[in-house]
Amino acid sequence: MELSRIHYAKPSITDLEVKYASDAAANGWGVNCYDYIIRFRDLLKSYLNVPYVIPTSSCTGALHMALAALDVGPGDEVIVPDITWIASVSPISYLGATPVFVDVLEDSWCVDPQAIRNSITDKTRAIIVVHVYGNVCDMDEIMAIANEYDLPVIEDAAEGLGSLYKGRKAGSIGDMSVFSFHGTKTVTTGEGGALIVQSKDLYEKLLVLESHGRDPKVSKQFWCEKIGYKYKMSNLEAAVGTAQLERIEQLIARKREIFLEYKQHLGGRPEIHLNPEPDGVVNSYWMGTVIFDKSVGFDRDELLKDMERANIDARVFFYPVSMMTPFEDKPQNTVSYSLYSRGINLPSYHDITSDEIRRVCDVILQYLDR
Repeated sequence: MELSRIHYAKPSITDLEVKYASDAAANGWGVNCYDYIIRFRDLLKSYLNVPYVIPTSSCTGALHMALAALDVGPGDEVIVPDITWIASVSPISYLGATPVFVDVLEDSWCVDPQAIRNSITDKTRAIIVVHVYGNVCDMDEIMAIANEYDLPVIEDAAEGLGSLYKGRKAGSIGDMSVFSFHGTKTVTTGEGGALIVQSKDLYEKLLVLESHGRDPKVSKQFWCEKIGYKYKMSNLEAAVGTAQLERIEQLIARKREIFLEYKQHLGGRPEIHLNPEPDGVVNSYWMGTVIFDKSVGFDRDELLKDMERANIDARVFFYPVSMMTPFEDKPQNTVSYSLYSRGINLPSYHDITSDEIRRVCDVILQYLDR
C-alpha cells in the first residue's frame, strides 16, 4: 500500500478562517472594504508591540517600500546576508542599488555581524538582516554596529514570526521590518505581507508611497503628490489573516512541538545540526532544518531521492543568493557556500502527525547508517 504524501508545508485552516473569508466575500465591499485589513493590522501591531503596521500584498513589496522610504537608489549599497531567499535582495535591485552579500554564522545560519561591519562603505545606505527558518540574528550586536555608523536596519522577519530575542519579538527591534504571510508560513493570508515601522516620520512618508503617491492630508480626490506603489493587502486576504492572528499562539506552539519531536529523533546524532535556540532566544521554528556535519560524505540530491521514494516532500536549504545567475559569485562567503549543500528543510506543517515525523526521521537515519 502506498504511503500518504507528507508535504513540507501547508496552512492550518479552520472554520474560523472560512467564516471570516465568507463574511469578507459577502459583506466586505464599499464602506466595509477595509474592515478586515484594519482588524488584521491592529492584531499584528498588538502582538508585536510596535507603533505602526502597514499590511501589504507581499513581503517583497513591503521591503521594496521600506527601501524606497529610505531613498535608496542608484549608486547606493545595501548589505544583505548571502543565505536567504532572493526576495530579500530583489527590491534592492528594483531601485537600482547594489546588494552587498555578506557571510552568515555557522551555528545560527544568520548574518555575521562582523561581516556587516567589514562591508560598510561610504555608499552603504541600509542593512537588511534575515531571521532565517525562525532562527534569530544577533540583534544587539547588529544594532550597535548600525548605530555606530548611523545606518537603518531592516529586519526580514518573513520566517521569524513568533521568535523572541531577549524578550522582544523578532521584527520589533530594527528601524523597520517586513513579514510574509505566504501559504507556507506559520500565519498565512494566502499571499500577503506587512511592513513594520518604528518612526512616525517614516510611517507618514510610507502612507503616501503605499497609496500611489496620494497624500492622505491632501483633500483633492485622485491627486498624487509623487510616484508611489500599489502593494495593499486585500480585505479577503486580511479576513483569513485575522482568523490566523486570533490563533497565533496556538499556531506557534504547534510549530515548536513539531520541532521538538524532530529533535527527539535526530538530536542525539553528532552528524546532525538542527535549528539552534541560544540563551535569550525563543525560536518559533517556522521550518525544522537539518545541517549535516562536514565530516559526513553527504549527497543532498541522493537524500532528496530517498525522501521522494518514501513519498515525502523536502526542501533544499537556501542557495547563496550571490551564486544565482543575476549576481556575481562570492565564494569568499565560505560559510554560506558550505551550508547550502549540507542542508535540507523538514516537513513542518501544523497537521503533521507523530507517525509522519517518524517516517521523515527514519529516511534520514537510514541514509546516515547505510
